[in-house]
Amino acid sequence: MDKFLSIENAGMTFHTKRGKFEALRNVDLAIAKGEFVSLIGHSGCGKSTLLNMIAGLLNATDGVILCNNREVKGAGPDRAVVFQNHSLLPWLTCFDNVYLAVERVFGVSDSQGRQAESKAQMKARTSAALALVGLTAAEAKYPNEISGGMKQRVGIARALAMEPAVLLMDEPFGALDALTRARLQDELMVILQKTGSTVVMVTHDVDEAVLLSDRIAMMTNGPSATIGQIVSVGLDRPRDRLALATDARYIECRRLVLEFLYQKQLRPAA
Repeated sequence: MDKFLSIENAGMTFHTKRGKFEALRNVDLAIAKGEFVSLIGHSGCGKSTLLNMIAGLLNATDGVILCNNREVKGAGPDRAVVFQNHSLLPWLTCFDNVYLAVERVFGVSDSQGRQAESKAQMKARTSAALALVGLTAAEAKYPNEISGGMKQRVGIARALAMEPAVLLMDEPFGALDALTRARLQDELMVILQKTGSTVVMVTHDVDEAVLLSDRIAMMTNGPSATIGQIVSVGLDRPRDRLALATDARYIECRRLVLEFLYQKQLRPAA
């Protein structure tokens, strides 16, 4: 497998008032271009910490993280993050929330010789991103005028508009009700089929991980957490959640994840 995103012997140690706390140790994971990988594990195992390391919001204290053969040192437009909280600016419209990110990425010339885009080009890019998530009709609305699911779609549009090499998602549907969550999962599969994006997603939801992922990286309990096992899903795309409900491979993947989480990693009762 060609490594597009490579996490090599990565670790993260925090310095606290009580001394050093090793959150992650010896994390190794190679991700191919266009692959969808989910990180799953019990609360406190360092899933979001690892995602923030890939994003460059935290610098690994050990090992190295490479994106397209370049070491990750700090945040950059090649890695966009969709958080559980949509993080929209309430005083800007849906269009302007997305345009703000587009302007930061494409409104300036870069060191690779790419010229800054015109306002017309950036507006077209913004509209195309909102159309991709089905929100053309909501361009002029403010965050308080749309539903929670629509807000999250704006967040996804904002990330995709930046044309990142890697899309990072930290429980993007965790705050939504079950029906909205299912609808956005289905929409995300359609969007990624069109864009071919490389995705790393943190989730607590076993069914979500199996439905969306090419591989599922299951993390051991912390402290000093690492990737304990990786499951290759191996289901053809596009995927239909109703058909998968009785699919033997889907059921087996789900069993393997549950077995790891609740037999091998479940914390003993206090």
